[in-house]
Amino acid sequence: MIAAKTQIKYMIKQNGVQNMSNDFMEMLDRKIELLVKDACNRAVKNARRTVMARDL
Repeated sequence: MIAAKTQIKYMIKQNGVQNMSNDFMEMLDRKIELLVKDACNRAVKNARRTVMARDL
C-alpha cells in the first residue's frame, strides 16, 4: 500500500464523509503509482535524474 490509510481516512472525514471502502484504497494506490511512473518518465525524457513537481 502506497498511501497511508489513516491519513486518507482523516482527510475523508475532514471533507464530511464518514467511511471509505477497501476498493477505494486499492484504486487510490493504482492512481498514485501511475502518477509517479508518468512523472518519472517525463523526467527521463527531459534528461533529468530528479523528478520534480512540474513532472506531475
